[in-house]
Amino acid sequence: MKLTKLTLHRIEMPLVSPFTTSFSTQTARNALLLEAECRVDDELVTGWGECVAMAEPLYSSEYLEGAAHVIRKWLAPRLFAEADVTAETVAGLLAPIVGHRMAKSALEMAILDAQLRSRRQSFAGYLGTARKTIPSGVSVGIQDSVPAMVKTVGGYLDEGYARIKLKIKPGIDLEPVAAVRREFGDDLLLQVDANAAYTLADAAHLKRLDEFNLLLIEQPLGEEDLRQHAELARIMTTPMCLDESIVSAQTAADAIVIGAAAVINIKPGRVGGYLEARRIHDLAQAHGVAVWCGGMLETGIGRAANAALAGLPGFTLPGDISGSDRFYAEDISEPIVMSDGEVAVPTGPGFGVDVLPERLEKFRIEFEELRG
Repeated sequence: MKLTKLTLHRIEMPLVSPFTTSFSTQTARNALLLEAECRVDDELVTGWGECVAMAEPLYSSEYLEGAAHVIRKWLAPRLFAEADVTAETVAGLLAPIVGHRMAKSALEMAILDAQLRSRRQSFAGYLGTARKTIPSGVSVGIQDSVPAMVKTVGGYLDEGYARIKLKIKPGIDLEPVAAVRREFGDDLLLQVDANAAYTLADAAHLKRLDEFNLLLIEQPLGEEDLRQHAELARIMTTPMCLDESIVSAQTAADAIVIGAAAVINIKPGRVGGYLEARRIHDLAQAHGVAVWCGGMLETGIGRAANAALAGLPGFTLPGDISGSDRFYAEDISEPIVMSDGEVAVPTGPGFGVDVLPERLEKFRIEFEELRG
């Protein structure tokens, strides 16, 4: 398969409500979509990828403008130079460029989508996903007050979501968690996510979360703090889950060996792509470590791909694969729908969704065409 053209689409999509974490408040999703035109024999086929880097380097060191630059300057030329590119060769071709996993993931994703469409094969079929649907969890941002948090959670439970994740940070942690547990009872599947907002000095305070019977606590400490997470895991009974710390199968293996992670949140964009995400799944499954699929406010493109990934057998916990309407009044593709706590695994060619030209035109800020 020959990459003949790559179009970078910069879009901005308003969120239905602000989404607040320990490090930022987002009111819109600024995203980079990649449209890869590839030649397969005498046929031209198009695949789509989505870069999950945020506008600012707050979640990770990667950010949107930087991702666009490295794709334009360093990554895309390596793929254009090849006579035959497949999803399975992208990581090796891009390996000499250090880091930039989110940018690399977007390119691998676009090539993979094109490759599967040329074969008329679904991503679920490619992975060997057997499930038809997956349980849908929802991530609840920090609210203005505890009553507002309880009301917001109640609304999502009324919609049928199977699991609730509360964002927390120092000063906004024990009280909202206690209130939600009090209001909705012990049967609610409840977990918390700190997005690296604490340090090991907060261990005694974090241990107080143990009384709330949480599924897990996600990334309480800094992304490079594997040893500290292992120490905190020995102190707490709540299972320790890593997100930002897991950037590859190698770091996942390290975290598992030292006891820093009883659970892993797999975000394909963060680890360099869906093929690396599958390797982390396989590794964790071999070691008896639970995994679930996290979200990065993806459009329908990434949301559909995540649903197929989350159908693999090691994903034993509900992920952050909510319906499109959780974040967007209008999606860039046909919407991903949550019904009765489940999201259907797409079965169409590629990732199973198509970008709607009128939506792309509506939300696009700028675009750039690259050719080899």
